Amino acid sequence: MKINKLYIVIGLIIAFCTFFELAARADEANQETIITFSAPVQIPGQVLPAGTYRFKLAEPDDDQDLVRIFNVKGNVVATIDTVAAESRDVTDNTVVTLAAPETGEPAFLVKWFYPGNTVGHEFVYPKQQERQIAHATQEAVGASKSTGGAAGN
Repeated sequence: MKINKLYIVIGLIIAFCTFFELAARADEANQETIITFSAPVQIPGQVLPAGTYRFKLAEPDDDQDLVRIFNVKGNVVATIDTVAAESRDVTDNTVVTLAAPETGEPAFLVKWFYPGNTVGHEFVYPKQQERQIAHATQEAVGASKSTGGAAGN
């Protein structure tokens, strides 16, 4: 009888550990990232005021190219199509690429890379804005790990 209880306890411990292993990877699956911008930033279709935003994949299992942006209250600010972007560098930090247009408008958010990944997300803009981005000065800005950070400082 004691052996059966031992097997049950061991089974529960394994199940418990497996559950927490899967839970620990949940943020990695949806690439949830918190980024703070110290100045307004353009995204396709709108300008985000300076502030803190949460970025994550809208449908991590089905569509790796759909990114959802939330404000600090948890409200969806935007759902944006992206295309895969590659980087030669792997960092422990979130990295975003900003493009400062010559017109003095807010910088464009061009790319977002989740920590440890060489494949990131390039935001898809209308053709007119793509031309502005092509002529703008682009800079990759490192933020802190996926649970917080600052960009555009």
